[in-house]
Amino acid sequence: MKALVLCAGKGTRLRPLTFTNAKPLIPIANKPTIMYSLEKIKQSGITEVGIIVNPDNKEDFINVLGTGEEIGMEISYIIQENPKGLAHAVKICEEFIGEDDFLMYLGDNLINTDLNIFVEEFKEKNHDAFILLTPVEDPTRFGIAVMKDSKVVNVVEKPKTPPSNLAIIGVYIFKPSVFQAIDNIKPSWRGELEITDAIQWLIQNEKNVGAHVIYGWWKDTGKPEDLIEANRTVLENISNKIIDGNVYENSIVQGNVIIEKGAKIIDSIVRGPVIIGQNATVNNAYIGPYTSIGNNVNIEDSEVENSIILDGAIISSLGVRMDSSIIGANSHIVSVKKKPKTVKLVIGDYGKIELPE
Repeated sequence: MKALVLCAGKGTRLRPLTFTNAKPLIPIANKPTIMYSLEKIKQSGITEVGIIVNPDNKEDFINVLGTGEEIGMEISYIIQENPKGLAHAVKICEEFIGEDDFLMYLGDNLINTDLNIFVEEFKEKNHDAFILLTPVEDPTRFGIAVMKDSKVVNVVEKPKTPPSNLAIIGVYIFKPSVFQAIDNIKPSWRGELEITDAIQWLIQNEKNVGAHVIYGWWKDTGKPEDLIEANRTVLENISNKIIDGNVYENSIVQGNVIIEKGAKIIDSIVRGPVIIGQNATVNNAYIGPYTSIGNNVNIEDSEVENSIILDGAIISSLGVRMDSSIIGANSHIVSVKKKPKTVKLVIGDYGKIELPE
């Protein structure tokens, strides 16, 4: 069995972060989001992976993942020139898949379930298509499946009147027969080839379509608040205190914290769960729970919690505590004491700032 990881999207809801970084490469707890997906895939016994990218972000993925050799995988990069839907992304991989069954994973999804169980059930029951489902509060936002006697009997994309509350989340397994299904569907009103339409074609043609319902944690990291929630969830799994950096006198480190090599904690309080990257400096500062601080970050005379601070950022002399924030790589946030008392901003497209009154 092979795997496809779909990463060709532009990540518009995460701008301006995605102007300079592909969405699946944005770090959660100091590790690119896609790495959590690849780890799940590898744990299921699949090591041959095709990553679907767009022409603009291909090199970014190669720089981070290379050939996959370092993580024990064999990675191929497949370019989707235009975003024409999930089924279109699958179709362009037909040569890569060949006659193999394959698992499809949306690159911006995180799940907390064992994919090996999912894979084994697909094989045992000889499914043509197998999907992961989970109950959701607002089914109108998702592709929805209807189950009968453990089989999927109907799927519909973002229905106005949902026939169930079982949402299709971003993990699927297919036999190569799905390519025939894709050849027999037409673009939706969005102008895209929908994977739900391909699954519905399989159902209508009496193929064996099944599903596995999960009730654990799942997150689509498509929006800033989703990234912050995912960051909290991952940090909650830190089970002990690992200090490879330097904690100097007059500093307090509480709870489960990872402080990586070269990091310096000076005259500061760090209260976990927190991860602090290599060569970061925290000086006369407070770092509160659920904060990820990247490599070479400098935080001085400031308070930060429940936030993601990317590599190389500088935060200095803030007069208020920073909370629920994502600070991009090499950004500078500095408070200066001089007249006139003004706010000076250089903000990229789609940026968002909330200032206290």
